[in-house]
Amino acid sequence: MTVLEDLFNRNIVWALTQTREDPMYFRRLAVEQKPRYLWIGCSDSRVPANEVVGLSPGDLFVHRNIANIVHTSDMNLLSALEYGVDVLGVEDVIVCGHYGCGGVRRAMQEWQSDLSTHWLAPIIELYRRNRVRLEAIRDENARLNTLCELNVEKQVRRVAATPIMTRAWRTGRRVAVHGWIYGLNDGLLRDLHVTMSSFAERDTFDAGRERLARAVLRGGKRDMATDNVLKVLQDSLPCNCCDAEPRS
Repeated sequence: MTVLEDLFNRNIVWALTQTREDPMYFRRLAVEQKPRYLWIGCSDSRVPANEVVGLSPGDLFVHRNIANIVHTSDMNLLSALEYGVDVLGVEDVIVCGHYGCGGVRRAMQEWQSDLSTHWLAPIIELYRRNRVRLEAIRDENARLNTLCELNVEKQVRRVAATPIMTRAWRTGRRVAVHGWIYGLNDGLLRDLHVTMSSFAERDTFDAGRERLARAVLRGGKRDMATDNVLKVLQDSLPCNCCDAEPRS
């Protein structure tokens, strides 16, 4: 059996499993798709969009490229964005990067090929503008991960600046653009709190400098806890507030 034949066999097993669990599953999918979310993510094979958010096919409209970059001339991405917002009526556009991104790492290196330099140009420029402050972060991985966060924020801004989002907001559409980042080492998503859902939020938002300043002050020490994780823990643990000792 060849490697490709094995993939076909896996497909058969998957399709049969889905049908056993829900006999109408594929019939519903064949009729139409009604995703609420559009995911703009990295092509990295370790970040499967549907799986990391626990959604089935049909629930998430997906576009992926190297380092989750929003090029204003990328007709592939712009077409996906327009189709998602105008035709499918998605309510949330999620730009999701990930820590340890190889594309972001390459943008920080001196050597680049012509093609990669062109594609990574927005991150290269972002790194050059903030190089002094980024290099103040001594830990190499923390420096890379900080740039990964800054890249997500930059791409959120680029999505929010497209004519597609401008038109949607002008006509009163309730659609928001969010910036998330995924941890390869623990499988958890983190909200970077850069959501834009209107002209006002887009034109007044400025968190990049604060984010970078905090990273430099931490000296490379990163707090990987998130509000989502804390909420899940709180919901799953019994309340022992009545047993708490009074504070002195």
